[in-house]
Amino acid sequence: MIKKRTGEVIVTNEKQNELLKKLYGTVAGRCLLKVLTQPIVSKAAGAYMDSPLSKPLIEPFIRKNGIDTSQYIMRDFRSYNQFFTRRIKQGKRPIDRTPSHLISPCDSKLSVYRISEDSIYRIKGSHYRVKDLLCNGFLARRFEGGYCCIFRLEVDDYHRYCYIDNGSSSDSVYIRGELHTVNPIAMKHYNIYKRNSREYTVLHTENFGDVVQIEVGAMLVGRICNRRVSTFTRGEEKGKFEFGGSTVVLLFERDTVIPDADLLKNTAEGFETVVKYGEKIGIAAK
Repeated sequence: MIKKRTGEVIVTNEKQNELLKKLYGTVAGRCLLKVLTQPIVSKAAGAYMDSPLSKPLIEPFIRKNGIDTSQYIMRDFRSYNQFFTRRIKQGKRPIDRTPSHLISPCDSKLSVYRISEDSIYRIKGSHYRVKDLLCNGFLARRFEGGYCCIFRLEVDDYHRYCYIDNGSSSDSVYIRGELHTVNPIAMKHYNIYKRNSREYTVLHTENFGDVVQIEVGAMLVGRICNRRVSTFTRGEEKGKFEFGGSTVVLLFERDTVIPDADLLKNTAEGFETVVKYGEKIGIAAK
């Protein structure tokens, strides 16, 4: 279930949910998934989405998902992926520049969890550990007692994401995995975040301490496209996802951030919250 920050409950992608129930909830569907989630299949799908052959998919997608194209820089896209990674118009996603304000890195549906001592989470019926997500138990222990923010992007969301503060970064770490959908229905049957391809970076931020940002690929997303920089500024674009729904995860150390109360309340009640790129979602703890 999803809520806007006004408290309004919304329902999205019901047809997609029905398809996912069949894929993940039946023997035949799970057999098909073994094929669909192979890297070679994802690469082939990515090549098609990069080609002019995919261009006829654009207009039906816009109509089906009710996308407000007036928010975006629309041009003569040569492929579906060019459209999918379209840029937002200047001023449509204002960045909160208050140094103590924690901002959302992307348009998404957000859940916020305290990182427990054993770092195990139940998210929409799926369990995973921070150390499994990072494949690094030493790094994971640094974030015990802090917060884990999970930003789930759907196919109609803006698929670019930004840095949440000024700072510098370590080298990114890429973890190869099977590509599965990040839809909550899939999480009832698979530990999605552990199985998916993902990439993480330790961000040394000015106002929120060391933060780990993780990009998680989804079904038929062959590429997480990150920019390689050593220093960055708040609101600067970090990267983009190509075709498919995907997820960004932020890990915060203990006593560094205080998430907004509505986000914690909604998560505790089983709701994801709609947030936008650059908007305030919390404050620095110090």
